[in-house]
Amino acid sequence: MNFFAWNMKRYSLLAASLVALLPLAAQDAEALAGSAKADLQKALEELAGVRRQVEGDKLPLVRAVNELEQQVLDQKAAFQKAERFQENQLVELNALKAQAKARGEEVKYLDSLLTEYGRAFRSRVLLIEEQRLKPALEAFDAATASPELGEAERLLKRSDIIRASLERIRLVAGGDRFEAQALGPSSVLEKGRVALFGPVALFASDQSAVVGLLQQELNKADPTVVPLSGDLAAAGRNLTVSGTGSLAFDPTLGNAFKLEALKETLFEKLAQGGPVMVPLLTLGLGALGVAVVKGFQYNRIRLVKEDELQQVLQHLERDDHGAALKLARGIPGLAGELLTTAVEHADEKKEYIEEILYEKMLGARSKLERGLPFLALAATTGPLMGLLGTVTGMIATFKLISSFGSGDPKLLAAGISEALMATATGMAVAIPALLLHALMSRKAKGIIGSMEQTAVGFVNGVPQDRPAVV
Repeated sequence: MNFFAWNMKRYSLLAASLVALLPLAAQDAEALAGSAKADLQKALEELAGVRRQVEGDKLPLVRAVNELEQQVLDQKAAFQKAERFQENQLVELNALKAQAKARGEEVKYLDSLLTEYGRAFRSRVLLIEEQRLKPALEAFDAATASPELGEAERLLKRSDIIRASLERIRLVAGGDRFEAQALGPSSVLEKGRVALFGPVALFASDQSAVVGLLQQELNKADPTVVPLSGDLAAAGRNLTVSGTGSLAFDPTLGNAFKLEALKETLFEKLAQGGPVMVPLLTLGLGALGVAVVKGFQYNRIRLVKEDELQQVLQHLERDDHGAALKLARGIPGLAGELLTTAVEHADEKKEYIEEILYEKMLGARSKLERGLPFLALAATTGPLMGLLGTVTGMIATFKLISSFGSGDPKLLAAGISEALMATATGMAVAIPALLLHALMSRKAKGIIGSMEQTAVGFVNGVPQDRPAVV
């Protein structure tokens, strides 16, 4: 209750205060309304002034904005034009790059062609001409190896080799003469004059009577003279001295001389095989001798014909042993001996006759096959002896390599020739020996088979109704 009373008292005092202040509030509200109205009028006047100012400034600003927009459009158009120009420039740049790459490839191709041309030109130039062409060849090599030169400059300097080759063609096509030196037949360096016509070089010595064609040999710094004789030598000297006359021409360009130098006699070829060639040749000759002897032996053997065997059997059936024996002895050779033995024992039992004939057949087989094992031995031993020669030749080759190196092929030719010749000779001995052994063995088997057929025919046809002779 106290709390409620206290609140009521409080509200009463507040209401009394408000009643007392109402007149004062009314006066202040009128003053405030007048002041606000004056402020509003002033603000409206200021707003009108600002509007007039804005209206005055709007037209220049619009014009400025329009000008700026036009400038933006112009700049945009210029930018698009610059972009299109740049794209066109990039296309042209790519085209130029492609052209530059193509030209670079062409330069590389020309450079490789010049390299190949220089190599081919150097290989075709005769050794006797190198002194004259030495400056051009050295300039070509210097331009090739120089890292300081640009591609164009190097290409120009290397192309001088073409001019030098054309000049050489001009000189050589119509014939050229100049002084030079070459190795004579005794490997002595001689000075003289050279007449050059195409690939043919004719040399005439000033120090001796040597006249001949020039050819290049391995591991020799100067060309070698292949001498001419007779009228060819006289015509060659006249041509080299005076520039007129007949030219000795070698259509093989030196190959004929090389082939002539490679020709060897049989004795020279066999001598290259080394010491193993002696037993190899002995073995081969022995196999050939055995084959010849056995061939004569087999060809001289006369086999028993069927009608002759039947005649012998008919005589035995008639108990005419004398006629049968005479007919059997009339057949020469092993077959006749076999039939004679069979007739002599015709009165024996068949088992005994078979044993006697079998024993005779063994002796005949031994005679027929005598010497054939030597042919087989030759066929087996020949390749082994050739292999021995190969090994000894290679040992000699390796010794030469260890002593002199592998730079000079001629130093290795002796060992290699010995190795190859021994192998070839071994095969040449073995193959015919093998064939002869097969041929002679077949011939011997044929003879033995015919004799066996004769023996079987006699045993089967001999009369059996007569008592055995004891």
